[in-house]
Amino acid sequence: MKAINTNSYGGPEVLTLSEYPDPKVAPDSVLVRVKAAGVNPVDWKIVAGHLDGIMDVHFPLIPGWDLAGVVEAVGADATEYAIGDEVIGYVRKDAVQHGTFAELVAAPVRTLAPKPAALGWQQAAGLPLAGLTAYQSIERVGLKAGEVVLVHAAAGGVGSLGVQIALARGARVIGTAGERNHDFLRSLGAEPVTYGDGLADRVRALAPEGVDAALDFVGGGAVEVSQQVLKDRGRVVSIADGEVGAKGGHMVWVRPDSADLAALGALADAGKLTVPVEAVFPLAEAAEAFRLSMAGRARGKIVLEV
Repeated sequence: MKAINTNSYGGPEVLTLSEYPDPKVAPDSVLVRVKAAGVNPVDWKIVAGHLDGIMDVHFPLIPGWDLAGVVEAVGADATEYAIGDEVIGYVRKDAVQHGTFAELVAAPVRTLAPKPAALGWQQAAGLPLAGLTAYQSIERVGLKAGEVVLVHAAAGGVGSLGVQIALARGARVIGTAGERNHDFLRSLGAEPVTYGDGLADRVRALAPEGVDAALDFVGGGAVEVSQQVLKDRGRVVSIADGEVGAKGGHMVWVRPDSADLAALGALADAGKLTVPVEAVFPLAEAAEAFRLSMAGRARGKIVLEV
């Protein structure tokens, strides 16, 4: 099979397209023929060595955790799936080495769910990590129908999905974004506010009694701003602020979860969740996909077509 790999930490320039042996399939896994793979900021951060202090990374490394594809072989005890099944997955394993930027991936069944019929391959590949991050963040703050939630970086890959999931729960959503993305947020059903100085005042103008919960998908002081407008300072989660726990909120590090992934698929098939895709690159151009992700201005998801 062909796969993107690197033999060392570094920037996008260390990525190469190489030939690899086909993966072995463990009893609790299936072999997936990858149609598309989602690109997330964590992918280039791993390749750059930024997560070396908390994750075991082995070389040669194939990056990537998101995929959408077709089951090609089934492990001895992987009774959940059959050959030909279409699946999506957040295929994060205990050690980082054999990722999803490849033609074939051996994926534990605990990381997979059926592909939503309503989504094409590219959209489906962009759903798992970002969708699970948003879904599990919303679960952590216990968001309920009728509540008001503040979503930071609402036009990004995670934020745009968080907006839709919150709306599907019956919440009112206020989302931060640059002005160029305000119409995009309105199209999703959110009320946009411009981030930056004076954000708390702009949020209060929309919600004078305060907001019920806040989701920080960007860092950079978003937790502190959230706590200025929250009714309960503890109902804030962050995926970017490592000190959020000390500030009284909650840290979310997304976990593989088949049930949560299936719930996202059900929302998509019900017409309540779509995956905005900013750009699609062929597998061989993974370095260019990394560069776009590193610029931090993508609206929605970046995807590799395999």
